[in-house]
Amino acid sequence: MRSQQDGFAYLTILFIVAIMAGGLAVVGQVWQTAAVREREAELLHIGNEYRKAIERYYLTPPEGGGVQPRWQYPKNLTDLIKDPGYGRALRHLRRLYPDPITGNAEWGLVKAPDGGIAGVYSLSEDAPLKTGGFAVRDASFEGKSKYSEWQFGYAPVAVAVAAPAAVPAGAPGGAPAGAPTTAPAAPGTPPDSKPPPPGR
Repeated sequence: MRSQQDGFAYLTILFIVAIMAGGLAVVGQVWQTAAVREREAELLHIGNEYRKAIERYYLTPPEGGGVQPRWQYPKNLTDLIKDPGYGRALRHLRRLYPDPITGNAEWGLVKAPDGGIAGVYSLSEDAPLKTGGFAVRDASFEGKSKYSEWQFGYAPVAVAVAAPAAVPAGAPGGAPAGAPTTAPAAPGTPPDSKPPPPGR
């Protein structure tokens, strides 16, 4: 009778241990998922901080250059924390942030047409938990299968220039017949910018 009671107590202890182990596994999985989601949210925040800093760099006029933007991308990420075009300290980013997914300081770089840096992205090839429900600025991340496909880049928005009232070709005050109907861009003016006002 004693051995039966001991055996029952032993099985009861094993059952309790198994339940506790299962509970700990579930808690561990929930904690891990929460940690990944937190790192994803941090990546979205930091990536967009880089994006905004690159935009500010691109649109900041060169020192002593009036109000026209410089129309150039930074050559290095360090240019964002110390703008080389200014004698005084000018920061577009508070500091260089590491990649929250890999934990490393190194980022993938989105190259700009002028050879500068137009954006950053994580070097992680892991699959993200978040695949939808992004903010408008990150809508291109929808359905991406790797973190490295979340590219935080800045591209200038094309600005349409209002055309003057249409005058028939060949009419008094109008363009000669066969002339182009759009004004050419001023030399050195990026295609996405407004032409400088007369006299500049």
